[in-house]
Amino acid sequence: MLDSPFCCCFNGQRSDDEPADRDPVLLVSGIAGSILHSKKKNFFGFESRVWVRLLLADFEFRKEIWSLYNPETGYVESLDDSIEIVVPEDDYGLYAIDILDPALWVKILHLTEVYHFHDMIDMLVECGYKKGTTLFGHGFDFRQSNRIDKAMDGLKAKLETAYEASGGRKVNLISHSMGGLLVTCFMYLHNDVFTKYVNKWITIATPFQGAPGCVNDSLLTGLQFVDGFKSFFFVSRWSMHQLVVECPSIYEMLPNPWFKWKKQPEILVWRSKSEEGGETSVVLESYGPTDSMTLFEEALKHNELDYEGKKFALPFNFSILKWANGTRQILNSAQLPKGIAFYNIYGISNDTPLDVCYGTQDSPIEEMSEICHTSPQYSYVDGDGTVPAESAKADNFEAVERVGVASSHRALLRDEKVFELVKKWLGVTEQVKSHPKKTSKVMDVYQSEC
Repeated sequence: MLDSPFCCCFNGQRSDDEPADRDPVLLVSGIAGSILHSKKKNFFGFESRVWVRLLLADFEFRKEIWSLYNPETGYVESLDDSIEIVVPEDDYGLYAIDILDPALWVKILHLTEVYHFHDMIDMLVECGYKKGTTLFGHGFDFRQSNRIDKAMDGLKAKLETAYEASGGRKVNLISHSMGGLLVTCFMYLHNDVFTKYVNKWITIATPFQGAPGCVNDSLLTGLQFVDGFKSFFFVSRWSMHQLVVECPSIYEMLPNPWFKWKKQPEILVWRSKSEEGGETSVVLESYGPTDSMTLFEEALKHNELDYEGKKFALPFNFSILKWANGTRQILNSAQLPKGIAFYNIYGISNDTPLDVCYGTQDSPIEEMSEICHTSPQYSYVDGDGTVPAESAKADNFEAVERVGVASSHRALLRDEKVFELVKKWLGVTEQVKSHPKKTSKVMDVYQSEC
C-alpha cells in the first residue's frame, strides 16, 4: 500500500501508534475557503469538484452551485435536485482547505490566489505537527448559515476526532475570516463541548461586527475574488451575485446595527428625482445598517435567475434576514468560557471598504434596480482590504493578545509575522532535521492510491 496522505483518512484515527507530543491544531476555514464537490445522489455517488476550479469555472458554478434557500429547513439547496454539495474530508480534513484548486497546472504556476491554508499547513508540519495525530482541517459548505445544525455537528465531530487522535489532549483552534463566526456560534450553542475540547483559540481576520462595504455591495452587485486578466478564468461577479442573494452566511456578515461604529457604515445613492412641473433634481440618499434593508428590497425586486430555461425570482430574502438576525443575537451574546486562551490577529494598512456609493451627481440612478448593474465607489477605512480593523478586533472577548498585522485578508494566511505569532502562542518552533522536510503535499484525490 502506498504511503498516501489520503490513506486511513476517513476513520479519523492516527496513522501510527506514537503518542502525541503536543496539543492538536484544528484549522477552520472561512467564506469560500473550502473545496466543494458536487455529489450525485444515485447509488454510485460520483463526485466532481465545483469550487474552486479555474477551468470552466463559471459554467460549472452556475450548473452545480446556484441554489435557493429553503425557509422550512433553513438550508440552501442546489437547483439541481439530483446532486448534493459536499466537502471532501480527505487528508484529515486538510485537503479541502489547502490549495483550493489542486490541479497540477495550478501548482506548477503557483497561483497564490487559490493557495489557502497551504503555507500555514507547511509551517505547522515543519514545527513537528503530524496529520491525523496533531493536525486537522475543517472545511464547510460556506453557503449555509454559521449556526445551522450540519455546520455545528461537523465542527463537533472534528473536535472529538482531534481530541481522541492525540490521546485526549485539548485542541488549539485556528480560524480564518467567517470561520471565526462559525466558532463563535458553536461556542454559544455548545458551550459544554467547546469547554471540554478546546484549549486555545486563535482567530485571524474575523468580521466580528460585519464587513460593511464588501457585504453590502455583494448583495447588490456580486463578488469578485480575482481581478484583472485572471478574472476571465474564474466565476463572474454576476454569477456570484446570484448565489449570495440566497446565502445566509452573507446576510450574517452584514454590519452589526447594534455595534457602536466610529462612523456608521452607509450605502449612498445619487438619485434622480422628478419634481413638479416636469423638472428633475439630483439628491444624495443615505442608508444606514437598518434602513438599508429598504434599499435592498427595492434594488432587488426584479432580480431573477435563468436556470436551464426556467426563471427563478431572487429578490432580497427577508426569510434569510430573519434567520441572520437570530445569528447576530448569538454573536452579540457569546462569551468565552473560563480557562480558554483567546488570541486575535487582524489585518491593517489596507484600504478597506466601509461605505459604498452608486451613481454620481452627473450620472444619477433613476430606477433603484439599476444599482445592480452599476460600478460601486467606496470610501475606505483601515483594515485588511475586506474586513475593517474596527470590526475584526471588536470580538468582545477577554483576549490574551490582539495584534494588527499589515497584510491583506487572504495573505494573512501566508504572512511570516502571523506565523511567528502563531508559533509563539502555540509554544512551538520549527524543527531542524537532517532528512528532507515534510510539506503538506496536496494531491488530486482521484489520483491517490490507498
